[in-house]
Amino acid sequence: MSHLSAEKVTTQAYIEQASSSTTSRNGKDRLRMALGFEGIGLLFLIPVSSWFLDKPALELGGLAVLMSLLATWWNYQFNQWFDRYYLAPRGRNIKTQPERIVHAICFELGLLAVFLPLTAWYLAISLWQALLLDLGFMLFYLLYGYFYHWAYDVLFPPPAQKAP
Repeated sequence: MSHLSAEKVTTQAYIEQASSSTTSRNGKDRLRMALGFEGIGLLFLIPVSSWFLDKPALELGGLAVLMSLLATWWNYQFNQWFDRYYLAPRGRNIKTQPERIVHAICFELGLLAVFLPLTAWYLAISLWQALLLDLGFMLFYLLYGYFYHWAYDVLFPPPAQKAP
């Protein structure tokens, strides 16, 4: 069996096992996770971006809060759409690694389409400057998101599996 075939079997086994036995987090837990993610992220991002851009924290804070609200809304909409129109027709609720990459890229491109003109307008900067700033924000949230969700899973583990 080639390396590629073994990887495909391993991925398929993971999807089948996870789809059949995953116990989802409840609504309160997801709300705590989302609010914590956004709140802590803003506490880091606003002072750093204020210092880096030499702009008042209140001005950048307004933009950051607006972007946070839009990102939260987009996250909900995009994931609902992806699950309903991509995963459900395939009879599963777990993404493969390649699908995770496509999912993440599409999610970020959707955010960028909204954030780029908004950032340029709000801060009275060029679209190029807004692109660089938005890419910096994306990099921050990419790294922050990885560590936040890892820490969240350690502090608040997902519900235990129920015996069949």
